[in-house]
Amino acid sequence: MTSTPDLSALFSPFALKSLRLRNRIVMSPMTRQFSPGGVPIVDVDGYYARRAAGGTALVITEGIAVDHPVSHYSAKIPHFYGDGPLARWRSVAAAVHGEGGAIVPQLWHAGPARRRSHTHNPDSDSMSPSGLAEEDLGNDKPAADPAKKRRPPATMTDADIEAVIESFVAGAVTAKEIGCDGAEIHGAHGYLLDQFFWERSNRRADAWGGSLENRIRIGVEIVRRTRAAVGEDFAILYRFSQWKSADYSARLAETPAALERILGPLADAGVDIFDASTRRFWLPEFEGSPLNLAGWAKKLTGKASMTVGSVGLEGPLALGVGEPASGVALENLAVLAEMLNRDDFDLVGVGRALLSNPDWADLVRSGRFDGLAAYNPAAFADTLEAADT
Repeated sequence: MTSTPDLSALFSPFALKSLRLRNRIVMSPMTRQFSPGGVPIVDVDGYYARRAAGGTALVITEGIAVDHPVSHYSAKIPHFYGDGPLARWRSVAAAVHGEGGAIVPQLWHAGPARRRSHTHNPDSDSMSPSGLAEEDLGNDKPAADPAKKRRPPATMTDADIEAVIESFVAGAVTAKEIGCDGAEIHGAHGYLLDQFFWERSNRRADAWGGSLENRIRIGVEIVRRTRAAVGEDFAILYRFSQWKSADYSARLAETPAALERILGPLADAGVDIFDASTRRFWLPEFEGSPLNLAGWAKKLTGKASMTVGSVGLEGPLALGVGEPASGVALENLAVLAEMLNRDDFDLVGVGRALLSNPDWADLVRSGRFDGLAAYNPAAFADTLEAADT
């Protein structure tokens, strides 16, 4: 019988600039696509508010498209621009605040991933740093309609890059205006900003490519201008990853020194919290140290960091096999607590476990592990009700 781990560190408060959190638990971003025409349906208020009511301190929304013509690929992806969508996001923020939680929108540009199925502005070409599509980088995902020939993404011009930078800055300003508690810039998983950072996908020979300093320039410029626009007290989060949707084994940085060259300039530009996206939080990032990616982000920059990746699940990306309170699940949380207690990172992103358990935080805090429902893939079904069963 596995003993219950001491998880008290997970429930200590955290405060940084505009963020005032009652504990360290964060709802990690998960795409839901309940926004026909870019406008979140009314039930989205309750979907996010239920997690706050269940003890989650901070909600980071699903990826929300910035105001750029080819920022996303679906008619159901939420927009973070326009009167209709912003009225709804204002309502969502108020609902989360009403349950004692904080909320941060994740600002997102899909880049070449848009080619999978672009029902949004279908006559406009997708864009990427060097005109490369995901499949050019090892992605084996089939097209939504394999019989339909798709044009390659357009190689971005300086004007295109400037427009994207301004769209992210505008999104952060909007987040502050509608009452959010910060803004997260999505620079991970092989989406547009990450494609600039990755040497395999950025083959430019101008000021936006070539050297590492040039490749990360777009992210640094977005953060720098965002900080100037929102002021010093508004929290800026930046999501990054080694892995890409096109290649789970990809690495931006092979050594801590290389990672510091990426994260240091972002920190100097104004990032407050690094959201280090991994698939298994317990795995060390570099040989010779127990630190995971979030741990290295904090060590190298001195900034706060958030870990994520199969927290509270039976195993890596578990599909709900086994009892939720089994020894494996408790061992998972025990490892998490050990890492948090030694100050490897500050916040803990919970994804799939929160889909099946809106009150995951309260259940874990009170030790009611037998009340946790195992993750079920049906939680990603296209109904809000499925997310809460």
